[in-house]
Amino acid sequence: MHIPDGFIDGPTSLGAAGMAAAGLGVSVRRAADALDDRRAPLAGLVAAFVFAVQMLNFPVASGTSGHLLGAVLAAVLVGPWAAVICIAVVLLVQALFADGGLTALGLNVLNMGLVAGLGGYVVFLVARRLRPRTKAGVVAASAVAAGLSVVLAAVAFVVEYAIGGTVDLSLGAVLGAMVGVHVLIGIGEAVITAMTVSAVLAVRPDLVHGAADLLPVPEVRPALAR
Repeated sequence: MHIPDGFIDGPTSLGAAGMAAAGLGVSVRRAADALDDRRAPLAGLVAAFVFAVQMLNFPVASGTSGHLLGAVLAAVLVGPWAAVICIAVVLLVQALFADGGLTALGLNVLNMGLVAGLGGYVVFLVARRLRPRTKAGVVAASAVAAGLSVVLAAVAFVVEYAIGGTVDLSLGAVLGAMVGVHVLIGIGEAVITAMTVSAVLAVRPDLVHGAADLLPVPEVRPALAR
């Protein structure tokens, strides 16, 4: 999923960088309003967790492998806007170590942060409406959204390749390969996301942004008359 340097031409990469920068700007402002003193440290932990787990690859098919993207996992735990920032930080650090090109950083943030994070969270919200208002419903919705978010990011790459791809491959072949492989990777993404969200819900449901509506409403007691 990480796009290397030179795979997409300069104008397309520059346009994607502009979109990614604009999306990050909005995310920073919205996350600042949404994160409180309790959730802000969690955002850092989520970014570190995603970075660490992305180092672990699992076999997919025909000698290929995949790893956690983590955008929906971050969005469910700390909210979609903070998730975009988490994924962008992870991608920046990875690009500095040649895992994804520096000139392609905007493309990768656009695909894996904005498209997968925000798009996947929309899928999560829709799936939650179709599931019971329970912890199990949150876990199931997060799994569905995580799996589909990987495919959304893959489709975004295909669009970028169609606009500015520099490698001589047919668009049909790229589409089939990307979507086919990432459907399988999405299954692993769904399993890891569901397991992680379930574990956090079991011990600290108050730290799961996507389950905020399941928490009891604090009782407001009237002040005693003096």
